Amino acid sequence: MVNLMHVSVVTLLICYHVYAVPDYKHQKKITYIVHMDKSYMPSSFDDHVQWYDLSLKTVSNSAKILYTYENAIHGFATRMAPGESKLLEGQPGVLSVHEEIAYELHTTRSPSFLGLEKHEALFPTSTSVSEVIVGVLDTGVWPESKSYDDTGLGPIPDSWKGTCEVGTNFSLSSCNRKLIGARFFSRGYEAAYGPIDETVESKSPRDDDGHGTHTSTTATGSVVARASLLGYAEGTARGMAPRARLAAYKVCWLGGCFGSDILAGMEAAITDGVNILSLSIGGTLIDYYRDTVALGAFRAMSHGIFVSCSAGNSGPSSYSLSNVAPWISTVGAGTLDRDFPAYVSLGNGRKFSGVSLYSGKLLLSTLVPLVLASNASKVSSGNLCLGGSLVPEKVAGKIVVCDRGMSARVAKGVAVKDAGGIGMILANTDSYGEELVADAHLIPSAAVGQKAGDAIKMYVSSNPNPTATIASGGTHLGVQPSPVVAAFSSRGPNPITPAILKPDFIAPGVNILASWTGKVGPTGLDGDTRHVGFNIISGTSMSCPHASGLAALLKAAHPEWSPAAIRSALMTTAYTTYKNGQRMQDVSTGMPSTPFDHGAGHVDPVSALDPGLVYDAAVTDYLAFLCALNYSSIKIKALTDHDFTCDLGKKYSVGNLNYPSFAVPLQTASGRGGGSDAPTTVKYTRTLTNVGTPTTYKVLVSSDIKAVKIAVEPQVLTFSQLNEKKSYTVTFTASSMPSGTNSFGRLEWLGGNYVVSSPIALSWM
Repeated sequence: MVNLMHVSVVTLLICYHVYAVPDYKHQKKITYIVHMDKSYMPSSFDDHVQWYDLSLKTVSNSAKILYTYENAIHGFATRMAPGESKLLEGQPGVLSVHEEIAYELHTTRSPSFLGLEKHEALFPTSTSVSEVIVGVLDTGVWPESKSYDDTGLGPIPDSWKGTCEVGTNFSLSSCNRKLIGARFFSRGYEAAYGPIDETVESKSPRDDDGHGTHTSTTATGSVVARASLLGYAEGTARGMAPRARLAAYKVCWLGGCFGSDILAGMEAAITDGVNILSLSIGGTLIDYYRDTVALGAFRAMSHGIFVSCSAGNSGPSSYSLSNVAPWISTVGAGTLDRDFPAYVSLGNGRKFSGVSLYSGKLLLSTLVPLVLASNASKVSSGNLCLGGSLVPEKVAGKIVVCDRGMSARVAKGVAVKDAGGIGMILANTDSYGEELVADAHLIPSAAVGQKAGDAIKMYVSSNPNPTATIASGGTHLGVQPSPVVAAFSSRGPNPITPAILKPDFIAPGVNILASWTGKVGPTGLDGDTRHVGFNIISGTSMSCPHASGLAALLKAAHPEWSPAAIRSALMTTAYTTYKNGQRMQDVSTGMPSTPFDHGAGHVDPVSALDPGLVYDAAVTDYLAFLCALNYSSIKIKALTDHDFTCDLGKKYSVGNLNYPSFAVPLQTASGRGGGSDAPTTVKYTRTLTNVGTPTTYKVLVSSDIKAVKIAVEPQVLTFSQLNEKKSYTVTFTASSMPSGTNSFGRLEWLGGNYVVSSPIALSWM
């Protein structure tokens, strides 16, 4: 028997490229994610882990496997020298070896604003919602939060296969019938930074940051009465799907979020049986087959899991989006109709409104000296109030005017306080326009829009003894217009695939109240010793879990719907105008927003419950999409785990992916001012599935530019039964326009009480 085993090993090694491994000790080790083709695994192995281990040992004497993956991808994560990774790429069955990507976090009134309370009877019963499991990949959870209360919830769903992992300050009793599972993934993080200092952060699912507690309770938080942040936004707090179950996957740590840990979290979530995955995480834009989140999301989608991701906080710049893969629902941010006013009174009698969540001792009503940070600093960027940049002799006892940007808004207040200042006016610059984001500052503060900021600066510059004071205005409801697109919300066009419109839609993401960790204060700064049960923060990190929770409600109401059908319902019922008929605004410009800002529009969950028609898509549709991107069979295998070869005789089109929106990139003809008027013709085909009352639909197309003619064939679609499918073709005939020109429109199918709406974006490249 021993001899037979010896022969087997010798035979196996012959199949590999066995190297005299060079010495790569001088090279810094890096974490890599290795994609393997399991069909290459020799039959002599009992399982794939043995095969992965041997493949690694043929190129490295010291590298160890950090994680193995079976569902998110087939492969493993390891830390090795770059030279060793090149050798590994040549091994049999290795599809790709990519360096790990570091990701970052994209950092009540919402249910009422979205109509969930007014129309509660229309939504599925608590029993069906409690069968839906939402998985959140983030910084973990603070299990003592009242938002994880499981009162009234029945037994854990039979579909749940996960567990509650124990660790630092986290026991089995930390989980319950609400928080049904909690895991943590730190091997990638520790490989980069060394062992976790458990006196600083918890090596467990416990949340030391607050971000994960906030996002998870925004999605699924139980009802909590008399919730507030230091008295602001007082009322009943609840998540979008308060009866849904929660599974928390801690993949982000104080030092960041690492791709190998994220992929391990997605792997676990798929295995555990979640129905919804929520990731308020983003990273560098790269091709889909190399993007950790896109990879894991494709595998999740193929298991019927809806994946929602934040669009990013890099707005209002164009091409600033994250998470743009078409199998991901990409969520931008809008405002609520709630504000937290703060008032600035100047010595010349002028008054300005801003926002703030400061709750400490107020300034006296008497005016105090006012100074521009740019005139009280020792650095060239003094206007930004960066830490240590202000001169105490010029700041002490004064209110300081600081510009927004470069550092955290609350950190600017700390810089003022450390220099002896007693108050801060935080002024928006061009990039932020009139967007107002409230923060729980440590000194009396008011954040003001660009116009107010410019007026205040002019007063200071023109007055030899400028003075001011700041007062708080509490909580204000019914703010109009609302929603408006947040300035920070990342914008299109889609930088990876311009023919797929992103973001998909927007949801509330500004000044959102949700639960918070007990480890840090509301600002998250080291010097903030305040402890709060709830916090108000902003970002597409907040809009993403809104969408995730709404998706859970739709999944409960329509368990047979695919992830694409759920996204379609949210998109085709989204709105882009206010009740008065005016178009939704972009707060960064004060002008109407466009589909590059808001996607299909702002979510309307009540309408999404019964959308009439949906644009559905399955794995085969996405495979054809990848063929249109000229993906090789190897890249398709690495991304999808499908052995698929594109048909060389078939013409694939990115624009024919059955998506609920239309993005049409057009080439500008050569020549001055856009060149000749020779028209360009582009055709897109779509298929609609009836999920509502059978009826006849007629098409209505609107466009804001005469240079494009849009024709739909057929113009009438009649559905006579549930799940019936009908296709149509849209022909865009466009004259040449100067490069950089954008035009927008809308395509709507009207039938009975249904309006199935899709945005159109045309761009001349």
